[in-house]
Amino acid sequence: MRLAFAGTPDFARVALERLAAAGHEITLVLCQPDRPSGRGMKTQAAPVKALAQARGMAVAQPRGLRLDGRYTDDAAAARAALIAAAPEAIVVAAYGLILPPWLLELPRLGCINIHASLLPRWRGAAPVQRANEAGDAETGVTLMQMDAGLDTGAILLVRTTPIAADETSASLIERLAAIGAELAVEGLAEATAGRLRARPQPESGITYAAKIAKSEAMIDWREPAPVIERRLRAFDPFPGARSVLAGETLTCWRGEACAPAGGATRPVPGEIVGVDAGAIVVACGEGWLALTELQRAGGRRMSAADFLRGRAPAPGSRFQPGRDAATPATGR
Repeated sequence: MRLAFAGTPDFARVALERLAAAGHEITLVLCQPDRPSGRGMKTQAAPVKALAQARGMAVAQPRGLRLDGRYTDDAAAARAALIAAAPEAIVVAAYGLILPPWLLELPRLGCINIHASLLPRWRGAAPVQRANEAGDAETGVTLMQMDAGLDTGAILLVRTTPIAADETSASLIERLAAIGAELAVEGLAEATAGRLRARPQPESGITYAAKIAKSEAMIDWREPAPVIERRLRAFDPFPGARSVLAGETLTCWRGEACAPAGGATRPVPGEIVGVDAGAIVVACGEGWLALTELQRAGGRRMSAADFLRGRAPAPGSRFQPGRDAATPATGR
């Protein structure tokens, strides 16, 4: 099949690679413009662009796609490139731009989205992180026929996968990328054979996975320990869960909720109640959290044992309690 592909990060790169390996002709690749990234903030090609260029695929990087929007020249050039590429379908995976009606209607088979959730649960920008943060037992990938709504299109295929108790968003995204790539190949094969059938999304069970706000990265120790533990895993690798101790901002990558020991007084949220070779134990609004992996600003991720070989905090020291009470705990 002649395809165009729209995607930007590594999640999408896996799908593009698998579609090309399955023998589809990728006539045009759309991805976001190059942006600074990494510690040195150097401008780099996104994973999808890097793969497309390595395979000799044509690439377009419009800043916008609305013909009546801010970047009309970019949108017009992208439209001309797509018309020339003449795809039968456009496969979309974590592209990052909203597709306007002219693009949705351009290919004969429409636009097919690889969405990393079990729709209609977790429509929106951060479905993997929100599923992990909420403590969902399972998630998956939905292959969806795109329409003008926010992830409201008809369901084509679905595949589920469990979320492990110690799952980070990094490991979950990697697994879902492979599932999504295989599902896209399967869906296109079914479409070619005339067997692909769409069904409307259920009207119940709709939730929205809002984009993660920077303010959410700051740990609120007034929350229950299991909630904070899930957020640490959900925000790995981005944006990381952070807290301030003695004026130093630390990223807390791993932690385990645990029951508090008995005592005459109840520690305040954020107070360090124990330090040993393997963990820094912090009081929360409910329960305690044993931090097992941390990172100093500009440093590397390290185990709590390695962290404590440096400047070990004394019991009784306190992390900054958390966000302002007016700041919501999540973006939902």
